[in-house]
Amino acid sequence: MKSPMEKLRQLALAAGFVLMTGASAFAQDAVQGKKIFEGNCAACHSMDADVVGPALKNVHERRGDEWLHKFIKNSQELVASGDADAVAVYEKFNKMPMPAFGGSLNDDDINHVIAYIKEASAAAPVVAAEPAATTTAEAAAPAAAQEVAFMDLPPIVHFIYGLVGLIILLIIVVLVMLFRVIVPMMGDSLKDEEFQTTFSGRVYALVSGDATVMTGKAKDEIHSNHDFDGIQEYDNDLPPWWKYMFYVTIVFAVGYMLHYHVFRTGALQTEEYEMEMAQAALIAAQNVEDPNAVTDYEVLTDAGALESGKAIYLQNCAACHGQAGEGTVGPNLTDEYWLHGGDVNDIFKTVKFGVPSKGMVPWQGKLTKDQMLEVSSYILSLQGSNPPNAKEAQGEKQ
Repeated sequence: MKSPMEKLRQLALAAGFVLMTGASAFAQDAVQGKKIFEGNCAACHSMDADVVGPALKNVHERRGDEWLHKFIKNSQELVASGDADAVAVYEKFNKMPMPAFGGSLNDDDINHVIAYIKEASAAAPVVAAEPAATTTAEAAAPAAAQEVAFMDLPPIVHFIYGLVGLIILLIIVVLVMLFRVIVPMMGDSLKDEEFQTTFSGRVYALVSGDATVMTGKAKDEIHSNHDFDGIQEYDNDLPPWWKYMFYVTIVFAVGYMLHYHVFRTGALQTEEYEMEMAQAALIAAQNVEDPNAVTDYEVLTDAGALESGKAIYLQNCAACHGQAGEGTVGPNLTDEYWLHGGDVNDIFKTVKFGVPSKGMVPWQGKLTKDQMLEVSSYILSLQGSNPPNAKEAQGEKQ
């Protein structure tokens, strides 16, 4: 018969074994859950931030395992049942339905995913990575022009500005002095009607405060014997300023016609637009992170690249676009209709920069350029495959 101390020791060993095997099993579940999560959930969910769907950190504490099972299997069924939490999530994320995983994940798979969420939620926050070193292309890009304060300009520039200002001031002073000397010398001749009709006389009158040269003189002469209920028409010329402006417009119109339409030395609006767009494309091309940067990628057709693109698609895109590209939450990728362009460069940009307003996450930083080109080429290879249960066409035919 075993002593009480031996029984106690055996019980302690058994308890330790159970705890160790249980912890090992939980860890193994989390490892398996991470694989399932990355293959099905990571495209739309993050632990710490809302992406297409909500952040999942501590979601097991807020909702419970049973609720998570139901939501993962068929979120829309839970929404239709009126579940308050499911409806709140559905409304918050623009009524974009989460794909139903009841047909592709069993209860054990979902348990593994929940185990991974619990483990990831308990982990310490990840420290933000240091900014990447400046690339050669970024270093080679011309530095943006910086404004320089006037007082920071070289002394020679200050001297030139001062000299020009002094010359202008001297010219004004000389003109004023000449005017004050010459005008008294002319005496009563300034009032002669003959002098007042000359250019000099008009300038003198304008400087003296007489604006007749610009406004003209009002005449009290009736233009005709017309009388409309006491309203009569006087023979007044158009104001000189109006006529001068009219003459200027005539000269401008002739010069405009010769410059743009006869000699063709100037660029018309269409040409200016095309030139500005070309300049903008060159500037955008210097920044690889600019969505407007022009790219000229060719579709990859070799089997290795397409197989790699397929693997990337199944891991990252199938959750929203279907295993065969038939479309679920996202649009159908196998027809001729495209929302954001069907050229390989258009698809590449959509994959790289995403369409956050439509729930399409940007994949730059998660996939390399080669990987994005491979998956873009694979998507184009799906054209015309006509998978079952394909989603209706969206966008424009191309």
